[in-house]
Amino acid sequence: MRMTLRTLLLTGVVTVTAVLNGQTQSLHTSSHEVDLALTYDALHNTVNGGGSFWQQGGGLELTAEFYHGLGIAASVGGVHAGNIQGSGVDLTTVTTVFGPRYTWTTPSGRIALFGQGLIGEAHGLDGVFPSSAGALSNYNTFALQTGGGVDWRLSRHYAARLIQAEWLRTEFPNAGTNVQNNLRIGAGIVFRLQR
Repeated sequence: MRMTLRTLLLTGVVTVTAVLNGQTQSLHTSSHEVDLALTYDALHNTVNGGGSFWQQGGGLELTAEFYHGLGIAASVGGVHAGNIQGSGVDLTTVTTVFGPRYTWTTPSGRIALFGQGLIGEAHGLDGVFPSSAGALSNYNTFALQTGGGVDWRLSRHYAARLIQAEWLRTEFPNAGTNVQNNLRIGAGIVFRLQR
C-alpha cells in the first residue's frame, strides 16, 4: 500500500491526538508536559539562478512530552513575501509537519533546549510554479523540517521561545533542481498547558 502525504499527515494528527488525550486523562497525576507555542517566523529562501528573499509570518506548534524528554510535535506555519525581487510575483507558503522531539531541561527548570525532526506537506499559494502543463499558481509538496530551539520559563504556565532555528526542505517546481533548502527562524511565547 502506497502512503500519500495526506495519509501521513492524518496518521500524525491521530497520533498527536491520542498522546494528548492520554495527557488530559492524567492531568493531575502526571509530570508530563503539553505546550502550545505561538511564534513569529521568518523564512530565508534562495532564488534559482541567484539571489534570495525573506518571507514573514507566524506559526503554531503543539508538543506533548511523554517519556524523559521524548515527545511528539505538530506544527503549522504560514509565511508570505510580496513582489519578490521586484518581479511582481508574490508567494505564500503554508507548512504542516509533525514528528519526534527531544527536550532537555536544566536542573533549575528555567531553560529548555529542544531538537526535532518533522515531516509533512508544504503548500505554495499565489506564486508561479513551472510545470509541463504551464505555470501553476498553487502547488503541494513534501516538507522536511529539522532543527531546534531554546525556551526560557517565565512562570509555571508561560515560557518565552527565545529562538527556534530550523532547516526546511521543500520540493516546489522552480525550472531547476526543484529543491529548496530554506532557513526558518522564529521566536514567541509558549503556553504550558500541563506540568
